[in-house]
Amino acid sequence: MRVVIAEDNVLLSNGLELLLTTKGFHVAAIAQDGPGFLAAVAEHRPDVTIVDVRLPPTFRDEGIHAALQARRRHPGLPVLVLSQYVEQQYAGELVSDKRGGVGYLLKDRVSRVSEFIDALRRVAAGGTVMDPEVIGQLLTGHAHDPIAALTPREREVLALMAEGKDNATIAARLVITDNAVHKHIGNVFAKLGLSPADSGHRRVLAVLTYLSRHGR
Repeated sequence: MRVVIAEDNVLLSNGLELLLTTKGFHVAAIAQDGPGFLAAVAEHRPDVTIVDVRLPPTFRDEGIHAALQARRRHPGLPVLVLSQYVEQQYAGELVSDKRGGVGYLLKDRVSRVSEFIDALRRVAAGGTVMDPEVIGQLLTGHAHDPIAALTPREREVLALMAEGKDNATIAARLVITDNAVHKHIGNVFAKLGLSPADSGHRRVLAVLTYLSRHGR
């Protein structure tokens, strides 16, 4: 699996390259800025990319803008964004096209190797992965928000859904039955206006409904 990385911190980029190589990935290129990342993606056509939100020259949002531009040029390009802090606007912008193959993790997740590698593989396969810290901050809706209609338990279930957990894992994490999880998920779909006609990715759409309204 080919990977292109956009990270200006040499220590972190070298660490990522070593980690990914040991896990069977091929790091095709490491870029240190947005233009370099776009060029590397065009050249290597990677299976998945890893992008730091903040890149030179201003270290504000060059990385996320490069990621968004890359996905416009290469629709469906899997992008896993790494950030030092929770930046809700960028999380919302990244996933608002609803095509999947995106992830947003805090950098400290990289040290949890198995979780990080699992997240990267899920993004490469077209899934959506959101850091629990990001979800925790996003699921604080106001009274007029559709999320506000969810019960605390339904919010917990939605947060775990957004992390990519399946029903069995959610049940084990919350110490409830599979049937209870199924019921909670059905309630989430209903309260967020996601009908069975929304084929394929209602689990993802449940999270995207919130992000598209409040991630900007």
